[in-house]
Amino acid sequence: MTDNNDYTPPKIWTWDAESGGKWASINRPIAGATHDKSLPVGKHPMQLYSLATPNGQKAAIMLEELLALGIKEAEYDAWLIDIGEGTQFSSGFVEVNPNSKIPALLDTSSLPPIRVFESGAILQYLADKFGVLVPSDAKGKAECRNWLFWQMGAAPYLGGGFGHFYAYAPFKMEYPINRFTMEVKRQLDVLDRHLAEHQYMAGDEYSIADIAIWPWYGDLVLGNIYDAAEFLQVQEYAHVQRWAKQIAQRPAVQRGRRVNRTWGEEHEQLAERHSAADLD
Repeated sequence: MTDNNDYTPPKIWTWDAESGGKWASINRPIAGATHDKSLPVGKHPMQLYSLATPNGQKAAIMLEELLALGIKEAEYDAWLIDIGEGTQFSSGFVEVNPNSKIPALLDTSSLPPIRVFESGAILQYLADKFGVLVPSDAKGKAECRNWLFWQMGAAPYLGGGFGHFYAYAPFKMEYPINRFTMEVKRQLDVLDRHLAEHQYMAGDEYSIADIAIWPWYGDLVLGNIYDAAEFLQVQEYAHVQRWAKQIAQRPAVQRGRRVNRTWGEEHEQLAERHSAADLD
């Protein structure tokens, strides 16, 4: 591995399994399973296979919000997928998500069961299935979709871009940190300008757009991601701060962000969830 000043790309790229920092051991340039192992299936209609990363939190928060609305058919088992150990490459998980990324959902209330992967797809699927957390009018529904897909396109710059180079890369590199910091601050400004005029992302109504965006950008401005609050001067984004704190007070958000969490304070951790009592 070279530093950021003397690297010249070769004519043909080859995989260096030792390169890549903290996650090098699980990154690879091919798809598919690395080992045979079936996924566990619990007794509830929804089976969530996840980890409490920002993307993973979206699915758990959504399920907890549905239960808070009294939708018993959204009861779920949450099984831990430890991406540091490569369990996302098991044959069972690859059957549910061929992209080997968390979260993944299996709806066993349908026969055959329906698989849903990609966090945004899970939010849409559950919102459509139960007819909630998306505005009913055409304008509000479009605005909700706008911001849901904004998050799906924007967050890789925050996670895979800024987060990787600022927090996880094997050494600090000025150019990529500057490049992705600029983009993350632009995105925060986009959110701040929008939330200056709206209570929630889709208007006056809490929706799956908020659930998608909060675990990334809400937790970021609250100082819970990458230890980068001072670096990014997150206090500048007063409207995002207001929105982030408001959503953080929701009981379903507080519950959902604990599901499949194996780090942090002990009272915040819950490796697996199989009943509401597990969170109580």
